[in-house]
Amino acid sequence: MEDFKLKNVYSRELITTFADVLQQISPTFRRDDFVLSVLDAAWEARELKERMRHITVMLRQFLPSEYAEAIQILRQAAPHCDGFPYLFFPDFVEQYGLDDEEISLPALELFTQFSSAEFAVRPFIVKNPNKMMAQMLTWAEHPNHHVRRLASEGSRPRLPWGMALKQFQRDPSPVLPILERLKTDDSDYVRRSVANNLNDIAKDHPGLVIEIAKRWKGVNPHTDWIVRHGLRTLLKRGNREALALFDLHHAEGVSINNLHFATDSLAIGEATTFSFEIRTRQAVNIRLEYGVYYVKASGEAVRKVFFIHEKEYPANSVARVVRKISFQQRTTRKHYAGLHRLFVIVNGVEYAETSLMLTA
Repeated sequence: MEDFKLKNVYSRELITTFADVLQQISPTFRRDDFVLSVLDAAWEARELKERMRHITVMLRQFLPSEYAEAIQILRQAAPHCDGFPYLFFPDFVEQYGLDDEEISLPALELFTQFSSAEFAVRPFIVKNPNKMMAQMLTWAEHPNHHVRRLASEGSRPRLPWGMALKQFQRDPSPVLPILERLKTDDSDYVRRSVANNLNDIAKDHPGLVIEIAKRWKGVNPHTDWIVRHGLRTLLKRGNREALALFDLHHAEGVSINNLHFATDSLAIGEATTFSFEIRTRQAVNIRLEYGVYYVKASGEAVRKVFFIHEKEYPANSVARVVRKISFQQRTTRKHYAGLHRLFVIVNGVEYAETSLMLTA
């Protein structure tokens, strides 16, 4: 069976069902022509985001030419179109409503409750940051948790797949009141976004985030989780202040022995295991990770860190750790032939090293 491709969430069935909704709302909507225009000769070749944008463009062609009228139809359709595929609702606002905030912002507030406006809101922030951050702070008190999440997720400085908010990478202070307001939110969906926003900020302002973490830690179980998740990049980087917040100091009397791969070489696309022993002479809290230096197309090696576990080891203990590692090609990581080095990391410090030759 062929592997499912995410772009195929935009199926013929979804497009026709959506077109039916629009025709019920607006009887003059040319349903059949819209479906044919969306599913054109280039449709199969388009990837996920290209398909979403193509639907947006076709909506502009087949909905009323007046932006306000088009938005009114989409507002009526939104409650019938729930889920990730319907990101073209807020995308329509982003593409055609940037100069009409009076209509666009209430539309985004509605659309985010059924898909997500975290990407679409960002050009509005870039264009008018003071007004938009005031709006985001208001959204942070909205009764719907999807809208509250938009306040945090939409203001992330480094949102994956989204436009970078470089002004917040330089100065994240406008974002902080939103995070303060949401840090004990009842919704895990919202709190996870707060942690992700904090993690984004930590990449440019580690000291600031550590100070926030010191204030939040121990105040509430929700903020404790946010602090842990929000410091994950700093923990992976071995930041000593971040590690110390969780009583993860230099691990005295710890040794890593017999680190090796199950094989000396492996072909791209295959998987293997590696194993090692960890020994302690005294009781110690340990954050155990491993780092792989992946060879890139240029021949340069780039380190990626993976979490194993975090726990207290008793004195005079010996534990064997075995982990599987795959070199299967993925959209998020391409593998290239060459020597791949692997380190075991204890409380942010690289210990024993081994290597494996990856072949084409």
